[in-house]
Amino acid sequence: MALQALGMIETRAMVALIEASDAMCKAANVELVGWDRVGAGMVTAFVRGEVAAVKAAVDAGAAAAGKIGEVVSVHVIPPTSPT
Repeated sequence: MALQALGMIETRAMVALIEASDAMCKAANVELVGWDRVGAGMVTAFVRGEVAAVKAAVDAGAAAAGKIGEVVSVHVIPPTSPT
């Protein structure tokens, strides 16, 4: 299995996160690997895939979530070389 990038979107409400997750999966060839409740109403979704796909997915997800809620943070971690 090739190394994959990890993308994250954190929102202030679950509905915005669901919208973001839907947009990410439809925008690019990424896999939704999960989500986590952070606290204080914040939730984070995680996707993985090729770097370009993850960047495109996170951008689309943030735009979609921002239309109906508050996007707190967006981040992409590119794959690192195996040690």
